[in-house]
Amino acid sequence: MTSQHSDPFLSEAYWQGILSRAQSPAAQSVFTHLDPEQVLHQARACDAGRVSGASLGALHGKSITLKDNIDVVGQTTFAGTRVCEVEPVATHDAPVVARLRQAGAVLLGKTNMSEFAFSGVGINPHYGTPRNPCDANVERVPGGSSSGAAVSVALDLAFAALGTDTGGSIRIPAALCGLVGFKGTQSRIPLAGVMELSRTLDTVGVIARTVRDCLQVDAVLSQQTLPLQPGHLRQLRFAVPQTLMLDDMEPAVAQTFERTLSRIAAAGADIVDIPFAGLGEIASLSMPGGFSPVEGYAAHHARLARAPERIDPRVMARMTLGRDVSALDYIGLLDRRRAWIAQAHQTLQGFDAMLSPTVPMCPPELAPLLASDEAFFKVNRLLLRNPSAINYMDGCAFSLPCHAPDVLPVGLMVSGVHGSDAHLARIALAIEALLA
Repeated sequence: MTSQHSDPFLSEAYWQGILSRAQSPAAQSVFTHLDPEQVLHQARACDAGRVSGASLGALHGKSITLKDNIDVVGQTTFAGTRVCEVEPVATHDAPVVARLRQAGAVLLGKTNMSEFAFSGVGINPHYGTPRNPCDANVERVPGGSSSGAAVSVALDLAFAALGTDTGGSIRIPAALCGLVGFKGTQSRIPLAGVMELSRTLDTVGVIARTVRDCLQVDAVLSQQTLPLQPGHLRQLRFAVPQTLMLDDMEPAVAQTFERTLSRIAAAGADIVDIPFAGLGEIASLSMPGGFSPVEGYAAHHARLARAPERIDPRVMARMTLGRDVSALDYIGLLDRRRAWIAQAHQTLQGFDAMLSPTVPMCPPELAPLLASDEAFFKVNRLLLRNPSAINYMDGCAFSLPCHAPDVLPVGLMVSGVHGSDAHLARIALAIEALLA
């Protein structure tokens, strides 16, 4: 099969092959909407444009998948829940979808996700849970909430996948599936036409196989070009926070992280351990409720009331935490976050980026998390812990695979403060090249 990365001349046989694999047992539960005729229609249009000598877009003929909380004209946006199946079809493409079409991308389908994007694990009791391709023998979680997005790339069905990230929902599945995930500064990419979980924290971003692939798609989505050439690691200063982000690491993650830091230091970078005590304050600052339950409940309370029996009890339990939070509490939450961001920027002054494990574990097995609420919520908290701090900071971050071949994936999170996306892109490209 021709790889997505060789930009092949589009042909019906090529796309029939992708569609066949997208409907195979290996891709079970990856897609919630797949329209083969529409895909072939897009591919033929790309063929025609190439043959006629028309100006080709930046993503001409590349397969892109869309998380199913993003509006596509003529389709109902399910957002991982049965409750939305009765809602009207979208009358317009979300701006990010319109930009992909204009760039010549072939939109393969809508991908499965955690219900209402409210979980870092990726389990969905309604549409099934996509299997993480990293392990052929043991069924492991893909990470969430952009579960199908990551698996569509890992199975080489897509050049890249659009996801959303409220507390790590791009970087978590990227890390657990051995891929690159990029969550930029929130304001860079429009959120119109994307079903809300938290208006304060939601961000649209990209999962792909390489940093460069992520940046190619990001340039189309944001209409801003970030650097595609790596910078130098020599004399860069990286902060490694000692509070929270290194707690409870599995041995394989700890060993891989330390080995990765040693390689970055050997390339001439300065690695500095810092306390960053403020990271330990986020949970208490977010009480009562936190942004996702409060804003998620405000966005979806009518849906929750309409058919509560059709909603995953684990999602309902978290969403309803926001039900009784007062306006006074919510304004206080906004004020505390604003003050915390200023404190975090001061802490990170003089550093080029912050380094940490994306998540403290390798992909966990699925079965124990299906069987036990206690196990599910413990793993969910650990998966969300590190990446959600960057959303709280309104920062930007990449998750880069840093594990050795033929072992379970481990992600390195390279993060920066608000607006440092261009500098962070150069750093991510440089670290990726070093690890390769």
